[in-house]
Amino acid sequence: MSLSIQLRINGTQRSIPLDDPRVTLLDLLRERLDLTGAKKGCDRGQCGACTVLVNGRRVNSCLALAVSLDGAEILTIEGVAQGDVLHPVQAAFIAHDGFQCGFCTPGQIMSAIGLIHEGQTDGDPERVREGMSGNLCRCGAYIGITEAVLEAERNMNDASRRDAA
Repeated sequence: MSLSIQLRINGTQRSIPLDDPRVTLLDLLRERLDLTGAKKGCDRGQCGACTVLVNGRRVNSCLALAVSLDGAEILTIEGVAQGDVLHPVQAAFIAHDGFQCGFCTPGQIMSAIGLIHEGQTDGDPERVREGMSGNLCRCGAYIGITEAVLEAERNMNDASRRDAA
């Protein structure tokens, strides 16, 4: 059985044939589309290394069947920067050493972007830690990650206020 789905991935519309309706979004991204930023950590939705944004919401791509996302807009770490200009979350991760080995970093960044857009942290470190709790870091860079999310949130909010004025 062959299916075809339509996805908008990092701003590009794609028509993707699927031979198997059981393929996950993670496997589709990594194995078929060569978008390897999302990592296969636990393959059970428990580590967050595979986090991407689907229609603006954080999703563990290892748990999402690609066929169920027909028509969706997908944002992966590869589509976050604008050319050579880093996204504010990426820049903050660098400034605050929010990574060590880097394996979890793409999922952490995607989760942070989603969390900031959800507007649920209100600059509170505890709320950031709670909102990011689905993303595990084997190296323990949690202090830098929290600081990076808070700084990026401030910077993005300041930019929004400037744009609105």
